[in-house]
Amino acid sequence: MQPNIHLNWLAIVVSIVANFALGSLWYGPLFGKAWMKEIGMSADKKPTRAEIVRAMGLNIFGTLLMAYVLAWNVAGWRPSAWNAGEDGSPAAYGFFAAFFSWLGFVVPVMLNSVAFERRSWKLFGIGAGWQLIGLVVMGMILAYWR
Repeated sequence: MQPNIHLNWLAIVVSIVANFALGSLWYGPLFGKAWMKEIGMSADKKPTRAEIVRAMGLNIFGTLLMAYVLAWNVAGWRPSAWNAGEDGSPAAYGFFAAFFSWLGFVVPVMLNSVAFERRSWKLFGIGAGWQLIGLVVMGMILAYWR
């Protein structure tokens, strides 16, 4: 049996924009200085325009992939997608799709950076925390606005 899933592309785009807005706060005033210190970046070294364009392009592409797959995951949590009953609270679908995606895919990959790249646990915490918050916010947008 295949689920009946319809994606709302506008919700996907809005979730990407929200992710970027929250990311600018997370890696700016909230944890920017600690993050820069942990990766060994000097506050006075400014990236070139080419470096910024490349980084933003890759980030947009990666966030698009994440939002697209998360939209499928959120929809897959709904009983109605499987003709298996009435849907409950969108908050539950958005949260659990985001949380289990984070727990099962993001955390294990990020643990490799601690294990093999000798990254600090503090850097892991900053990055993993950001990924959880970003996924949950995107999951909520995708769950409520379908």
